[in-house]
Amino acid sequence: MSKKFTDLAARIDHTLLRPDTTQAQIAQLCAEAAAAGFASVCVPPCYVRFAAERLQGSGVPVCTVIGFPLGYQITKVKFFEAHQALADGATELDMVMNVAAFKSGRLEEVEDEIGQLAELCHFRQALLKVIIETALLTEAEILAACQLCVAAGADFVKTSTGFASRGASVADIELMRKALPGDMRIKASGGIRTRAAALTLVAAGADRIGSSNSLALLAENENPAS
Repeated sequence: MSKKFTDLAARIDHTLLRPDTTQAQIAQLCAEAAAAGFASVCVPPCYVRFAAERLQGSGVPVCTVIGFPLGYQITKVKFFEAHQALADGATELDMVMNVAAFKSGRLEEVEDEIGQLAELCHFRQALLKVIIETALLTEAEILAACQLCVAAGADFVKTSTGFASRGASVADIELMRKALPGDMRIKASGGIRTRAAALTLVAAGADRIGSSNSLALLAENENPAS
């Protein structure tokens, strides 16, 4: 596999978050991630310990989701969920921002919640990615959400859960990249089904790609000229 594709693999969170996901499918996901050298596997919280055991010694981290997919759980619930995920072996957490509170103007509350989880993650040498769900936000709201994530100490701003009306767009990534400092990373997710789409989002400024179609993104016979 060429360097171009190994570089892409190292940006991909190999993801399986369907509600009917089985343990056998998680085992396969982990094997694929270890073989391809993906950035992480992103699995439901109930499979974190299993995935961590399967990937022990592989160098592939385990990521899971917090407050997923709607984000309106109270902070104590998200904090406990994050604490348990870290105890089970996750080293990356993708937390859904409380969009309901954000839309209600309760920005201090939103920032405080993100800050609490960021502090917990960093104490445990883990990364926090905040899903702002761009499909539900105006451009001005995307900018404001990015500023909250920076102020709260998050490591990434992530576009989407994949459960809203749309996923990541190039316009979202370009807007976020202009709004964020250079050391704040961006994860694009939701509806990324081709290698060409993934590379376009990376070119726009995405540092990570979240996809349940990861193996297809690496297929060299798809758009070979891209």
